[in-house]
Amino acid sequence: MKASKTFTVHSFAELKLVKKEIAVRFEQQRQAIAQAQKVQVQAQRNLFRAAVGNVKRLPQSNTVLFQPQPPAPLPLQSWADETAAWREAMSDEVDISTLLQTDDRLSYTRSGVGLDVVQNLRRGKWAIQRQIDLHGLRLEEARQALGGFLREAHHQGIRCVRVVTGKGLGSLGKTGVLKDKVPRWLVQRNEVLAFAQAQPAHGGAGALLVLLT
Repeated sequence: MKASKTFTVHSFAELKLVKKEIAVRFEQQRQAIAQAQKVQVQAQRNLFRAAVGNVKRLPQSNTVLFQPQPPAPLPLQSWADETAAWREAMSDEVDISTLLQTDDRLSYTRSGVGLDVVQNLRRGKWAIQRQIDLHGLRLEEARQALGGFLREAHHQGIRCVRVVTGKGLGSLGKTGVLKDKVPRWLVQRNEVLAFAQAQPAHGGAGALLVLLT
């Protein structure tokens, strides 16, 4: 490394010349360092190429990149139509007396469904997956709530649900309105395979166990 040069300054003019020379030397050093770094980088590249050898570009792939599909819009109108259909289908005027089995406890099976289905319901062999409590609701509120509950359970693949109607002990004349109406509504639905009065531990006469398709 070269020894630093010593400057003797006698005036401001000489000081300016010294500053200029220092700046020139600094720029020369900066350029020398940059050139050395450039040579080093090039040497590393050459070393890498020598180690890798000749390479070829991979052939063009036939793979197609698909953009993810946006989520489908919610069928709000369809749901509204289905709700209306459920409400209209569950009439209060249908006579179901010939469809019900009223031995010791109320039950129903769709035509073609074996009686063992009701027996299994009564014995608790079907696990209750969902339940809805209609007790205390007005008639129209209960109809809409039951329709929406059954529709959603059917869409989710639920098979066994419990519907609580209450026993009607607090109603006028001790006759439960929902206890009478709910079986009528259930019989009218194609999604309902069977239902049976619940065991005492599950609500007894105030609840129905319903098996869905």
